[in-house]
Amino acid sequence: MTNQTKESPYLSVNNIEVIYDHVILVLKGVSLQVPRGGIVALMGGNGAGKSTTLKAISTLLRGERGDVTKGSVMFDGQRIDHLTPNALVQRGLSQVMEGRHCFAHLTIEENLLTGAYTRRLSRRGLQDALDKVYHYFPRLRERRGSQAGYTSGGEQQMCAIGRSLMAQPSMILLDEPSMGLAPQIVEEIFEIVRDLNSKENVSFLLAEQNTTVALRYADFGYILENGRVVMEGEAAALASNEDVKEFYLGVSGAGRKSFRDMKFYRRRKRWLA
Repeated sequence: MTNQTKESPYLSVNNIEVIYDHVILVLKGVSLQVPRGGIVALMGGNGAGKSTTLKAISTLLRGERGDVTKGSVMFDGQRIDHLTPNALVQRGLSQVMEGRHCFAHLTIEENLLTGAYTRRLSRRGLQDALDKVYHYFPRLRERRGSQAGYTSGGEQQMCAIGRSLMAQPSMILLDEPSMGLAPQIVEEIFEIVRDLNSKENVSFLLAEQNTTVALRYADFGYILENGRVVMEGEAAALASNEDVKEFYLGVSGAGRKSFRDMKFYRRRKRWLA
């Protein structure tokens, strides 16, 4: 295992194990780090454990009958896995859930305002927070009076991220931001993530199945398989790794493989164990 920074990590997940319903082992000793001001990608296929890892960090697991049974989670030098999600938001750690979860019957602006409930803002302060969100997401300003349920998937994803920004987080856990979106919208959202990182110093941990996009925007990456971290490294190094290119990016020096090559795939994938 390599260290991505010599400084103390802003977020540190230390050998955690997660069990659902007291019997189903989902995460098996997952460890990862996010430096202050960094963008880190957590990648892997469906069922690899990406969303569970984010929920373990944000403590949303308890609402799904899941528990962190081993290990610890540290944020900004303090252990947080015993705290409530509300307490974590107040400390600056916010999660944008997979599937966006906007309030369909509320307008875009009303959705955004719900994100500021942990902050005691004056009317002026609230307007300043909204203006900042609209600066990064000008499309939301145009649609602010529209019911969220009648907006596009991309607009709902922007709304979900904007709602998170209203709490003034220093770190955002972003779960599958590209899911169900057109490539052009995915690029637009990831460019905004990059801007928020560089201009607002917001750190990001991205759980993303689209490995190509994730590695283009992240500084560092982890690959999960069956609840374990099987590979980690600088994003550029992972993107150029032949095994990663073949198994996760769909390309290799020998070209794409057919279904008949699955046995070969299984043998080659022993490096993941």
